Amino acid sequence: MAGLYIHLPFCKSRCIYCAFYSTTQHGLMDKYVDALCKEMELRNTPPSSLHTPHSTLHTPHSTLHTIYLGGGTPSQLPPALLHRLFRNIYKVYEVAADAEITMECNPDDITPDYAKVIGELPINRVSMGAQTFSDERLRFLHRRHTSKQVKEAVELLRKNGIQNISIDLMFGFPEESLQDWEQDIHDALALDVEHLSAYSLMIEEGTELYRRFGSAGVREYENSKEELEREMYETLIDRLTAAGYEHYEISNFAKKGFRSRHNSSYWNDTPYIGIGAAAHSYCPPALHPQGLGKRSWNVADIKAYIEGMKQGKRLFEEETIDADTHYNDMVTVALRTREGLDLSALSEKHRTYAIKNARRFINDGLLELTDNRLHLTRRGLFVSDMIMTELIIPPR
Repeated sequence: MAGLYIHLPFCKSRCIYCAFYSTTQHGLMDKYVDALCKEMELRNTPPSSLHTPHSTLHTPHSTLHTIYLGGGTPSQLPPALLHRLFRNIYKVYEVAADAEITMECNPDDITPDYAKVIGELPINRVSMGAQTFSDERLRFLHRRHTSKQVKEAVELLRKNGIQNISIDLMFGFPEESLQDWEQDIHDALALDVEHLSAYSLMIEEGTELYRRFGSAGVREYENSKEELEREMYETLIDRLTAAGYEHYEISNFAKKGFRSRHNSSYWNDTPYIGIGAAAHSYCPPALHPQGLGKRSWNVADIKAYIEGMKQGKRLFEEETIDADTHYNDMVTVALRTREGLDLSALSEKHRTYAIKNARRFINDGLLELTDNRLHLTRRGLFVSDMIMTELIIPPR
């Protein structure tokens, strides 16, 4: 089994907090979709070509159990190009009958006509960046939609057969109070969506928001909101779990049976194929004849990507994942999940190392060891980065 990620980097405008690779060059859409189709075909190589520069993961015999259209803003893609993209996916790959097929959408793109297109395609899950239900905070983020459009988009998607909807929320805005955040949670629960992701507003280098604050301002802002954000996160957990959502990953909540299967593959060491500019691919050590994993990423330049595909050449970088790096990766992703780190999946060396370094956190009530799995306690969630840092093997 494997997952397929397709990066659609087109945005109508840039949000001030976004650090993902994106572009506003909509005139390149046709050529870009041609390039995506070409890359899928180019990388659909036989198992004997596993070591060729074309493919980190061979795909002909890997049934896709998840497909994810991310961005950027995939809902900026016109219907004709969406149809072309899906025709090619199903031509190149074997897709499981029960595959989870997700598309990221902006709420304001979900018109009655566009919702109908989504309903006609194999898409069965939509993820929307609501971010907040405050129109004032939406304007601060430079988001194009209004809070009303989020609710309208959910209704339109429901009418067109989409019964698995996820929304993203943000907290920790400048001057946002705990009461403001509680109202956002209340409005999110009123939508009765199947999945919800919530993140603290991060000010990352290279973004417009970072330039506005400046490096000193960013430090001051981050320090000033630390305690309030803890209260916000506590409130989020309490409200969503009381409403029947499972807190299955640090930032993710789902109704029973509605965990994000695609994102879970990132946390569960499942292989995935990344198609498009800046997209990442991963082949775990278990699938490599020499027991060495591979991770690769395409060039983060849409014009270079398109030109490379015209020439039948994939422009990418790649790294080999040795045993220690694979262990470190497992620690930093598995500990984010409710199930935690499966010690039985580790070598004796790495299992011993993990238990030794986890012991003081277990004693302090930040980690628990249950059924041969290490997982964070509720208190541990708030210092998860520190715990993971202590459990990984430092570079030599």
